[in-house]
Amino acid sequence: MENVKIQDLFSFHFLSSLTLSPDKTRAALVVQKANGKDNDYDGDIYLYEIASGAVRRLTSQGDGKSYTWLDDTTLIFPSAKRNKALTEASKKGEPWTVYYSIDVTGGEAVEFMRVPLSVTAVKPLGGDLFALTAKYNKYAPDLHSLCGEEKEKAIADRKAEKDYEVLDELPYWSNGAGFVNKDRNRLYLFDKSTGKLTPVTAENETVGLLKTKDGKLLYISTSYDDILDQASGLYLYDIASGEKKTLVCQDEDLKLGYADFLRDKIIVAATDRKAHGMNTAYNFYVVGEKGLELIAENDYSIASTLGSDVKLGKYGGYHTSGDSLFFITTRGHANHIGKVTLGCDKVELIGEPIGSIDDFDLGDDCFYFIGQRGMRLPELYSLCGKEEKRLTSFNEEYFTTHAIATPEPCFFENDGITLEGWVIPPYGYDPSKKYPAVIDIHGGPKTAFGTVFFHEMQAWAGMGYFVFFMNPRGSDGRGDAFAELRGAYGTYDYDDLMKFTDAVIAKYPAIDTARMGVTGGSYGGFMTNWIIGHTDRFACAASQRSISNWVSFSNTTDIGYRFGDDQMAANTWDNVEKMWWHSPLKYADQVKTPTLFIHSDEDYRCWLVEGLQMFTALKLHGVESRLCMFHGENHELSRGGKPNHRIRRLDEITNWFEKFLK
Repeated sequence: MENVKIQDLFSFHFLSSLTLSPDKTRAALVVQKANGKDNDYDGDIYLYEIASGAVRRLTSQGDGKSYTWLDDTTLIFPSAKRNKALTEASKKGEPWTVYYSIDVTGGEAVEFMRVPLSVTAVKPLGGDLFALTAKYNKYAPDLHSLCGEEKEKAIADRKAEKDYEVLDELPYWSNGAGFVNKDRNRLYLFDKSTGKLTPVTAENETVGLLKTKDGKLLYISTSYDDILDQASGLYLYDIASGEKKTLVCQDEDLKLGYADFLRDKIIVAATDRKAHGMNTAYNFYVVGEKGLELIAENDYSIASTLGSDVKLGKYGGYHTSGDSLFFITTRGHANHIGKVTLGCDKVELIGEPIGSIDDFDLGDDCFYFIGQRGMRLPELYSLCGKEEKRLTSFNEEYFTTHAIATPEPCFFENDGITLEGWVIPPYGYDPSKKYPAVIDIHGGPKTAFGTVFFHEMQAWAGMGYFVFFMNPRGSDGRGDAFAELRGAYGTYDYDDLMKFTDAVIAKYPAIDTARMGVTGGSYGGFMTNWIIGHTDRFACAASQRSISNWVSFSNTTDIGYRFGDDQMAANTWDNVEKMWWHSPLKYADQVKTPTLFIHSDEDYRCWLVEGLQMFTALKLHGVESRLCMFHGENHELSRGGKPNHRIRRLDEITNWFEKFLK
């Protein structure tokens, strides 16, 4: 058996975008693989035949990264590769989205329709009519309505304007999207036969969710002209009459997470964000005559928050059937399918707590899901009653030829609370020898680690390191009270991590305590920065996409003006002293630990300035430090960045560990 290596990234298959055909006889999914030559991912659509168990590849040009079922036997998917002329026009500011159709019973993909917009989602409504959402900016000229000299002038003006960015709202940029001033995700009706586009939402309105049923559009949207908040409204649009009905007003205290048709009712997941701030879990309601009527209270996330660096692509996870809504929820250190039923005030859990469920759909008698089970990389599974079965083998060859270590539990108590942590021993572990060790800290902070395959951890264990990780207070999976960390960053969460380190050392005396390193990203980067300012027990550190200064974070990043103030329970003007107290930069003059900083120049979630400030401070105080900046990458570098960049990131961190821990 081979040990796991950094370069193994190019051997992995990444599964996503699972949906069943309308007649429930087939499951479609997207499978992506890293392409080192092009420094990108090739993605194609695959089909699983439920009756026979056969798996077939539908597309083969690497451009099948999303799709929509048109009917029982036809898929449509967008591609920018197959019409180069329209791709070039889009680059000049004349957006096109070209859809191709493919018959899943046989045949090649053929052009299906062209939409003169940058489409973000499409839903067939029957015949030639489609509902779609697309990127819209009221400042951008509509080049499709122009021709001749007028069009050429507009293109030239747009090119000249690229030297400037005019900002007049918040947020003005967004991680993964760049500058977004006046950008909205607008809802349209599109008639394929005539090419007619009919806007449904206003110029200042951005749509976050769209459902369709019986000639009606149900959508969640937010309208704003100055500052985007988390508040949103719920609306019902009648296609035939053009009438729009407000079901839930855009209330400043109410955040809507999901909505769908459920028999003759509409079910809604919503939170007033009062009990635990912006991270307060969603409760479930139905729309009544006098507003929202509570069905079931809920204390947990209604999505997967389980960390992994082998997830890539689009993941959903909400479906209705009969009187019930089904969704993914993180409980403890695993995912389940949650179920809320009309007339029942409790959330029912489906599935065993043994790994991740990343995406799922409902069959006639079974659930079908993409997940990670038994330390395998993602595969497609079925769950029929209590019987779970693996249906695909995309990553089976890798699993059977590599020594993948199962994390060993290391639970302990702190402040009367049992806390969950795990240890991955080094490859070829001999208890009589001494080994270096690395503690890896998750982001969020309201996410969770679990016993699933994590490439970086397995690679470091394969190189002879102990790797240990835990879910300190502030993590997800154990309810809102456990996840509460507002105004307390760097206090009991830091204490949990240090006590966990003590527990690991006590359980594994083969760890050389003089050769321990610490790393983490996002919140984990914040905590890495905090740790090196409060202890020198670690021989080196690697701080990734971090926060070092809550004042600068709150006033420069895409979510900072909401998240920073909420999580600090303070803001720059009311209590800047508190924000500074919780900022690792305040303690940079106490750092002795050699530290590597990893940051992307398009990371607008934790902006580059956060890494630069800490790096500069350490340099000024004589601490050995290094910063590796990744051009063109964002906050998702470690899990969705370009393949060669992901390799370089792991090489940088590993080389730093090798220098100081070996």
